[in-house]
Parts: sequence; C-alpha cells; structure tokens
Amino acid sequence: MDSRGNAAIEIAIVMIVVMMIGAVVLNLSQSMNQKAIEANEAENTEILISEVIDNLINNPGIPENWHEYGKGTPGLAIGNEHEETISNSVSYQKFLALNKNYKKLVSERLFDSKVKTSIELVPLESSISSVKIGDTDEKGNVFSAHRLVKCDFFKKYVINDFKIPGKCNHGHKQDSHSCNYFKIFKGNLKNSDYYLIVDKNEKSDLRYMVDTTRVVKSRYWQSPQSDIIHLNDEINFYDDTSAVVFIHFDKPKPKAVLISVPKSFKINGLNYDYFRTNDCDLILKAWY
Repeated sequence: MDSRGNAAIEIAIVMIVVMMIGAVVLNLSQSMNQKAIEANEAENTEILISEVIDNLINNPGIPENWHEYGKGTPGLAIGNEHEETISNSVSYQKFLALNKNYKKLVSERLFDSKVKTSIELVPLESSISSVKIGDTDEKGNVFSAHRLVKCDFFKKYVINDFKIPGKCNHGHKQDSHSCNYFKIFKGNLKNSDYYLIVDKNEKSDLRYMVDTTRVVKSRYWQSPQSDIIHLNDEINFYDDTSAVVFIHFDKPKPKAVLISVPKSFKINGLNYDYFRTNDCDLILKAWY
C-alpha cells in the first residue's frame, strides 16, 4: 500500500476516534443536563411542598369557612374564641373536608396538577389512628415535609373539660374533686346525645355523680362501668322545660369530658383522645 493509502486510513481512524469522543462528550453532556434538570425539579418540589404545608397550618383558608361549601382556597389552621389564628394547627373538620374534594382543592389549586400528593395526620402519644388523604399510588422519588401540629379532632363537641376546675352545688373543693355544670333544654335531647367520656386508664380509679339544682338524681357516687357514660336518661327535668345539671368527680383534674354530639355521631368516635387537643405529625408527600 502506498503512502496515500496509509494516509487515508489514518484520517479515517482519526475521524472515527473524534466521532467516538464527540459521542461520549455529547452523552456525558446530556446526562449532566438531565441530572441538573432533575436536581432543579427536586429542589423546586421540596420548596413547593414546604411552602404549601406551612401555608396550610398557619392559615384558616379563604374564606375561613371554605370547608362548609368546598370552595375557595383551603387552609387548615384553627381559629380561637378571639378570632385569632393558631399557628401550626390543624382543624380536623377542615382536614376531612379536603378529602371530599382533594383533586380540586389540593391537586389543582395548590399544585397546579404538576405532582401527585398525599397528606397524613399522625397523632403522637394517643390511641387515635393516623388518617391519610389524597393520592395512593405512591412511587418513584417521593418528597416529603413534616410539621409538628396541634389538632383539635372532635373537641368542638366538648361542653366541660374536667381537667379545668369548675363550679359545684355541693361545695366540693376543687383541689380534691372536679365538678361543673351545664344547662339543657328538653328539645336538646331530640337531636343530641350527651356523654361523659373518661380515659380508659382512669376508669377504675374514678367515681362520679350526676344531679340537678332541683333534686339529686344520682344520690350516691357511682363507679363507671364503661369509659362511655350516656347521660340522656340520667337527666330529669321534673316537668320543667330546662334543667341545670351538675357533674361531680371524686378526683381533681381527671381525664374526663362532657360532650354533646349529634345522634348520627358514630359510636367508634367516642374515645377520650378524640375530644382533646393532640400533638400530631403532619406529613405532606409529593411524587411525579
């Protein structure tokens, strides 16, 4: 082979090597660009879910009663009796309302349908099970944000919390007893059930008494036979249209509450922990 042939072969080899190097560089560049894009998406997603969860737990929503209509911008924060927003809080009523229209209120309004999400409320040091709403097909790279919050669950139904000293018509001192009262009308019993709910760990070490300002209904202290005490049949109106009912416990600050719930209220929700404020872990997850 003459020198021209050798030169042609060398040029071809050089071109092949250059093309191979170019392909490697191109692939490497594309890979680096893809990783940069993925890293940027991941960072943006983490920022987004962090902003969303912080906004949910620090704002009641617009309007504040959005959960009654399923419209507006959702927020989960609780408002107190002074119409002030409680930071880092979750209204259980609003949390459940999110689940009724999760796609519209969360997926579309808060995330513009760019990611799939779920929100889980996990009670800490409580007998209540966790509640998870949203999408269920969790897969791939999942991003999450956690926040410690206060959740009220069914506390809105509480009339008296016996951990708070009240008033007594028998002169019981509140450093050795816990007493309080409520006023009830006959018509209330048509639509509502009244219960004493006692923490299961206190039931065996506690006695209670129910009476009115007119006549003592329960003349002796009773030991709870259950942690759920139905009071409707304990209330005697004595031909009046209303009654003032006193509840007495022979122990100061027991874990017990007096509640009034609709007759449609599910019996499995009658658990003491549901009627107190619980510390919870709120978890927002997102994935593509």
